[in-house]
Amino acid sequence: MNVEPTTISMSQPLDGLTASELRGLVERYRRIFCGSGYGFWEWDLDTHSIDWSGGFWESIGYDDEDRKRLTDARELPAFIHPDDVEQMFESVREHLRSAEPLYTCYRVMTKDGDYIWTQVRADSIRDETGRAKYLSGVNFDISELKDVEAALRESEARQARIIQASNDGIWEWYADRNAFHFSSRCWEHLGYSQEDDMMVGGEDRMRRWRNHIYPQDLPLFDRALERHLTLQEPFDIEYRVTAKDGEIRWIRARGKASFDFDGKPTRMSGTNMDITHIKRAEERVLRAKVQAEKANSAKSEFLSSMSHELRTPLNAILGYAQLFEFDNNLKDVQKDNIHEIRAAGEHLLKLINDVLDLAKIESGAVKANLQSVLVSRLLEDCATLIRPQADARGLVLRMNFHGLEDVCVEADQVRLKQALLNLMSNAVKYNKVGGQIDVSLHEAPGRQLRVMVSDTGTGIEESRRAEVFQPFNRLHAEMSKIEGSGVGLVITKQLIESMNGQIDFSSEPGQGTRFWIDLRQTERTHVAPPVAEVSSPAGEPVELCVAGAQRVLYIEDNATNIKLLQHFFSRYQNFSLEIAEEPFWGIYRARQMRPDVIILDVNLPGLDGYEVLKVLQNDPATRAIPVIGLSANVMSIDLEKGREAGFYEYLTKPLQVNRLVATLNQLLGGAREQVQA
Repeated sequence: MNVEPTTISMSQPLDGLTASELRGLVERYRRIFCGSGYGFWEWDLDTHSIDWSGGFWESIGYDDEDRKRLTDARELPAFIHPDDVEQMFESVREHLRSAEPLYTCYRVMTKDGDYIWTQVRADSIRDETGRAKYLSGVNFDISELKDVEAALRESEARQARIIQASNDGIWEWYADRNAFHFSSRCWEHLGYSQEDDMMVGGEDRMRRWRNHIYPQDLPLFDRALERHLTLQEPFDIEYRVTAKDGEIRWIRARGKASFDFDGKPTRMSGTNMDITHIKRAEERVLRAKVQAEKANSAKSEFLSSMSHELRTPLNAILGYAQLFEFDNNLKDVQKDNIHEIRAAGEHLLKLINDVLDLAKIESGAVKANLQSVLVSRLLEDCATLIRPQADARGLVLRMNFHGLEDVCVEADQVRLKQALLNLMSNAVKYNKVGGQIDVSLHEAPGRQLRVMVSDTGTGIEESRRAEVFQPFNRLHAEMSKIEGSGVGLVITKQLIESMNGQIDFSSEPGQGTRFWIDLRQTERTHVAPPVAEVSSPAGEPVELCVAGAQRVLYIEDNATNIKLLQHFFSRYQNFSLEIAEEPFWGIYRARQMRPDVIILDVNLPGLDGYEVLKVLQNDPATRAIPVIGLSANVMSIDLEKGREAGFYEYLTKPLQVNRLVATLNQLLGGAREQVQA
């Protein structure tokens, strides 16, 4: 006969149950208690005995023999972390005094001697006088929760340290209560300290902050904030504030809002950066630029005015001298004297014309700094800059040095590069789509090196040859979509001639044009071999063997070179690359972020790489940061100068990636001491 098991509800009254049903109920409770991993207990306060149920102690390694000790409340402290014993018993005493439910946490020793966190929830049973007789409760393991809390606290502390080190203030706006939070660093930007009422007062923080915004910048601030919250445009704004002492300071605020499903903002978080010193540096540079422009303008105005003042009386001198020559009454000696006067006047007129032409030349047209320049490397550098433009028009750019890669010329490197870029840029602009550009080197008579740039454009008619080097004459290209001012070739001609060179061209209408530059050769040279080169199979890249998070600051103003290193470092997740396109900003970011290594372009506007390096070396905050130099100057004297200046390594353009990898391995991969040894 099959007997269906009796099902008894745990809320069913026990009265009327049979012995069998009671045993079944007890077994069920035991299974629940033991299978949960919780510790259910009751403490008899009169006998100091504890009755335990559940699997709590078994879950941390104790057996039945160990549990015999746990039935005596006086033995319990031996299982509790020494630092938590007093706190646990104080919680019990407080419960006995107040009759409030007992909630406490403490660490319990496992059988292996480790400790876990347990939470206790308990209440007491009291007699008619209110005296507690029994304390009943439950223990359960909360170690994972404590680990999460510890990790969260560490994360918060780490973020606080990062924010504190960055000197940036943080702020947050809460839409549900229209409240703002500003960190103390925000108020420190205004000159307030922790003791100031501004830091501890309870007024509307946003209202106080807005009172410090420069009146003329307040509409700009509100407009940027509104467009971010309504149109979700980026919130990145620079504005002025009035500090506590009345000083005008600059703040750069960046933030991002969170939106609900209806597109309404719920919260906005952001940072404030004090950029006063950057703005002041910009103002100094701007003032210097304005002063230089004023000085140059004053020079031109002076020369123009002086030429006018001199030409006016000279006109009379030469005019009357010519009239005397028509007078037949003059003696021969008088005619000779008049002739000398006229010759001297015409010579003076020529000098005045030269001065007037000088007044039209921009301040950059100073005497060329002639030195030995490796033309092949300069052409490769120019090709790197021009190639994206050529690719955009489907042009093929070919380089052929005809074995003259190591020939140097006497030139000003900056001026020659500008001239070559002008010619190569014209070859792109005036070429036909899908055409070809050839850049080549040739021997020319008189120990000259000829640089030739050929295109496959529409060409120039021979009848218009004289117009090619005329200022603002674009040979009717102004009627096309090709951009230009018409002075590029004029400037190029002046640059080449200032270096004692010559420029000329030949062209076939419909076939293309060939421009060439002739410059005097100097010695032949060789690019210095890589230092501490890491060998690898031909055509295979050197492996970057650097562990751990690495921060790299790249100070460079050339967009093509920036893209190259961005693509390179994007392959390595442990490397973060920050770009500074201006030397002053690079120095500021080096002080602020303290990178592991700095890659510094030597030819920078404003401050060159050597000047930037000197600033970094003289600053205690940055002098220990290794700096890798990067330059198109590849002569032996340039390499030696770079190492003597203090660069950790001096790399040349076009950049050889394997050399960069080898340098980073030496610097960041643990091989630095070996290399220096």
